[in-house]
Formats: sequence, C-alpha cells, structure tokens
Amino acid sequence: MDRYGTDVLAGDWKQPKRGRAVEAPADLGTVVEEVTTDWCGEIVAVDRDLHTLTLEDRRGKRRTFPLGPGFLLEGKPVILTAPVRTKAPAKPTRTASGSIAVHDAKARVARQSRIFVEGRHDAELVERVWGDDLRIEGVVVEYLGGVDDLADHLVSFKPGPQRKVGVLVDHLVRGSKESRIADAIVRGPHGKHVKIVGHPYVDVWQAVKPDRLGLKSWPTIPRSIEWKKGVCQHLGWPHRDQADIARAWQHILSKVRSYDDLEPALLGRVEELIDFVTVD
Repeated sequence: MDRYGTDVLAGDWKQPKRGRAVEAPADLGTVVEEVTTDWCGEIVAVDRDLHTLTLEDRRGKRRTFPLGPGFLLEGKPVILTAPVRTKAPAKPTRTASGSIAVHDAKARVARQSRIFVEGRHDAELVERVWGDDLRIEGVVVEYLGGVDDLADHLVSFKPGPQRKVGVLVDHLVRGSKESRIADAIVRGPHGKHVKIVGHPYVDVWQAVKPDRLGLKSWPTIPRSIEWKKGVCQHLGWPHRDQADIARAWQHILSKVRSYDDLEPALLGRVEELIDFVTVD
C-alpha cells in the first residue's frame, strides 16, 4: 500500500455527500422534502408569478416555499423550477367533412326536418364525418332498421314544408328493390317533401375506401351469403355472431377520419340531403 500514491485533492473533493443539485420541474404530484425544515409533501400548486410552490404533507397540512434550491427528490438535491408550459394544440380549421370549423358554437335546437338512414352503421358513419355540421344546422339523423318500412315511417312522421325528410338508401340502383320502394314514395302523397338518394354499394361498409384497410378492393360476396359475414370470413375476421360484426365495423370506422376516407358516391349524396333539409 503506497500511502503517497493517491492525490487526496484529485476529483471533485468539494462535492456534497448527496451529490450536486440538478434542476427538476416542480410537477404537480411530485413528492419532495424541503431541507431546512424537513417538511416533506406532495407538490399541489405552483405559482409562476410569485415563484412559489405549495407542499401538502400526509396529514393534509400545506406549506408554501420559494421555488429554487433546497429540496430533496428521492433523497437527491434538486433545484425546483416551474414546469414548462405546453402550448394547447391548434384547433382545426376544418371539420371532418371539409367545412369551415366553427369553434365553441352551441348546437342549434333541432329542426323538425330529419335525415333517415337505413341502419346504425350508416348513422355512425354520417356522425363521424358530418357530425359537427349537423349540430350547427340542428339536423337529427335517425336510422330505420331497413328501408322496407319507409312508407309507414313517413305516415307517422307527416312530412311537410317545415318537416322535410331526406333518406339515404343503400344499393339504390336501377331495378333493385330499394329503387322500387323509392319510386313509389316519390309518386305518393309525401313525395314533394321527401328526397331519397342512395349509393350503389351493397352496404355502407363499402363506402369506406378499401385502401384505408389495406385492401385493393372490397371482396365480392355471393348473394347466397350474408354480405357482412361474408366480408369478415373473406378477411379472416371473426363472424360468428352480431358482436363479431359490430367489432368488425368499429375497426372499419376507426379508419375514417375525414371525408377523404370515403368514396365520392356517398359524399355527394349526404351533402345533397343536408342541403335539402336545411334550405327553406
């Protein structure tokens, strides 16, 4: 052992036993100890203007100290500083439908006019993209559970000049059952105050662009197989019961963030209905 081989002044010989203090943000909820008073508590408030923080001990008592040095965090000295302010994210200038966003506007009292869609999935998709616009305009969207009983719904609703009805129908193509129902209603007593439009897809699922799901195109399903279950089966998704179908739809819906995720054949029809029920 060479007692002359070590320089006692080598290194940071002035360093305190607990180490040198480093800066740390005084985040709410952090537990620290004030060294001069041994007061230990949770940071419950920070006043930037007064440059102070408030600690609350385990008994619920509070005490205020100046920000800066003189604190221990997990046994190590720290210099507490006010937390960095984070800027609030900029509010979007456009709604999901592409309309100019109106921030902090209260929803308008619902109009008497309505938009009817065939099913729950149609209603959820319309809400996803046009929800902000519909609340501003005071338009309620209702789903029918199918178009077969549309005439009965209209008899109950009693359309009129101030009670217009816009209807979005799936698979509204020439010669289809849906087109025959629509033609009969347009020629009927309520036709003047009812507008029926539709898209060519078997189901509203197809109105979501397939590449949003990593597909080149939606699969072709034989008519003998229920379309939604057939799609799930083709894609390897569970399809045993309605709960499986609902989960599949929620996955599809999660890929829709704006109008750009939908096919133009649906976009124009929904905009047409909104105009019909809101323009006097």
